[in-house]
Amino acid sequence: MVLPAARPGVITRAGDEGLRSVLVVGATALIRRVREGRCRDGDRFAAWVGKLLERKPPKLVAVALANKLARVAWKLMITGEAYTVKPASTGIAGAL
Repeated sequence: MVLPAARPGVITRAGDEGLRSVLVVGATALIRRVREGRCRDGDRFAAWVGKLLERKPPKLVAVALANKLARVAWKLMITGEAYTVKPASTGIAGAL
């Protein structure tokens, strides 16, 4: 019998401190690139981050993005799939 893999939770202080730090630093770097306008057109993460930055403070956006990146990484590790970039759409259906 194969047990399902543990589902990822939120990024909390109870988790791996090193991993959490790296994810937040990476998210902060992406936020910086978005603010400077150095992201590629059609980058879904950049579009999502840009919209979120209009409504929320940057540190909160960094933690939200770090959580999203952790979930994407977890899904890729569990399924063994390769990450593929999909262009962002303009409608609500394209929201992450």
